[in-house]
Amino acid sequence: MGRLLYAVAISTTVWGATAALAAEPRAVVQGEMTPELRAAVERVVGQADRPIDNRFEARRRARAAAEDAIALLRSEGYYANAVEPDVSESDPPRALVQITPGPQFHLKQPEIAWQGQAPATVVQDAARAALGLSPGAAGRAADVLAAEGRILAGIQSLGHADAAAEPREVIVDHADSSLLATFRIAAGPVVRLGALDIAADGGTDRTFLVRLAPWSAGEVYNPEDVAELERRLLDTGVYDSVTVALASADKASGAGLRPIIVSLAPRKPRSIEGSASWATREGIGVSARWTHFNRLGRADTIALTGQVSDRDSRTGIELALPHWRRPQQTLRGAASAYRVRTDAYDETGIGVLADITRRYGRTSYFTLGASTDLSRTTEPTPSALTALGRDLVTVRGLSDLVLDRSDDPLQPSRGFRVSARVEPTLILGDTNLPYLRAIAQGSYYLKLDKQARTVIAARLRVGRIINGTVDQIPASQRFYAGGGGSVRGFSYQGVGPRLSDGSPRGGLSLVETSFEVRRQVTSRWGFAAFVDAGAVGSSGAIDLDDSSLGAGFGIRYNLGFAPIRFDIATPVAGRNGQPPFQIYVSIGQSF
Repeated sequence: MGRLLYAVAISTTVWGATAALAAEPRAVVQGEMTPELRAAVERVVGQADRPIDNRFEARRRARAAAEDAIALLRSEGYYANAVEPDVSESDPPRALVQITPGPQFHLKQPEIAWQGQAPATVVQDAARAALGLSPGAAGRAADVLAAEGRILAGIQSLGHADAAAEPREVIVDHADSSLLATFRIAAGPVVRLGALDIAADGGTDRTFLVRLAPWSAGEVYNPEDVAELERRLLDTGVYDSVTVALASADKASGAGLRPIIVSLAPRKPRSIEGSASWATREGIGVSARWTHFNRLGRADTIALTGQVSDRDSRTGIELALPHWRRPQQTLRGAASAYRVRTDAYDETGIGVLADITRRYGRTSYFTLGASTDLSRTTEPTPSALTALGRDLVTVRGLSDLVLDRSDDPLQPSRGFRVSARVEPTLILGDTNLPYLRAIAQGSYYLKLDKQARTVIAARLRVGRIINGTVDQIPASQRFYAGGGGSVRGFSYQGVGPRLSDGSPRGGLSLVETSFEVRRQVTSRWGFAAFVDAGAVGSSGAIDLDDSSLGAGFGIRYNLGFAPIRFDIATPVAGRNGQPPFQIYVSIGQSF
């Protein structure tokens, strides 16, 4: 194992060193300037894709680099700069750019000149507050442009939907190194919203669509309301495209209300999906899903699912009704038959469930539900190691909260996530027992630079079953740890107490923690180093002395929306007969 990790590390180092040697600047930047400004200029000048062959090529590159440097300097407020392209006398020649940035110009108090009728005082105050430009600050062009955008967004949010910016006036005064910006804004009238004008309904009941509008007729226009209606329609997943836009002024009703035009393009009414998987310990698996969209005319989804594998085989039907009874609330029902085979237990059964999920914001949810399962569980007993079969009826409640304040669902670089799940459960049959199963997880992400090329990620997961002993709780409901989404370096269910024959026993409590450093090397390639730890307790209290620790290294390839993750990890502590290493391949970060 040590040789393998050493080889991976050496390969990565050689690859990085080769890339560094191959890259050279398009032109050498010369001149006195602050380290921050020099770094910005060198970044915009960029790298050359091949060596220079002659002086003509060197001069061409120097002139191009000088033009880019001038644009950067002006955008940063250096309007009195002097930039000279040149060529070195060396052989081969090198492109040079000699830069004298001059003073950085500062802002004077910006002004807003209203074109046409000025808006109400409260709107003017909001526009001035949105400027965000302080006299004396650096006169950066990007800051001026951003201020104009903030002005428009601020007054549009107060009902001036037709607000527009006319050509601004920017005076650069070389006498006192200052910049005065005057924004010319035409606010237009206050707009009030009317009903939906449904240009194309995509086969959806119009009454259902009207109920999704987050405003009442006569309310003042707010672009966030229009954007929220579009999000609600996209969230259903039954449309290929959704267009929601404010109608032009000539479409206003006699009462002066402007309708919102909605156009929906339905996706194909049915889809068939399939997948296959293979793992050394889990064998071959295949799955299929047949989905019918908008069958009931209210953006619903009906799906038939099937999966066959050595570990988990099941078939079922699902129904989802988005925006059920109120916007942002989904009713889901499902029925399934399943057979699960693991090292710890075998379970065969049928089950039904229903739950209601309420969305808060864009990525936070709260779910309430209930389910009933009729199952037969076979598991070894700790004393005789003979199979114990139990026929059970399991009635379970569900309360699940997900709070996501990270910046990306698949590749977060900052923020945090918190989830908590509580399942009050009653089992009847060969065993009669009420108990409570609870589990919570939190993760935190910290980027160490502006470009988020280096990110630190940490995760903590804890669980507890209250009431009952390990043997009373069905094996399928106990806690286990180990595997790609748990403690890497260990196999699935490879962490925690075991019976004398090595079978996982499971436990009543769980703690897992992960620490990962992620580094993006290029736009596509990156790597990660990580340490995972976990422990499972049999009596409720967790014995950290019996914890397992794994460590490893991973390669990431960015697909644009998420990375492909290739991880290799080895047990460090609590090995308990585990193989020397485990390999994991998946899409998306581990947490």
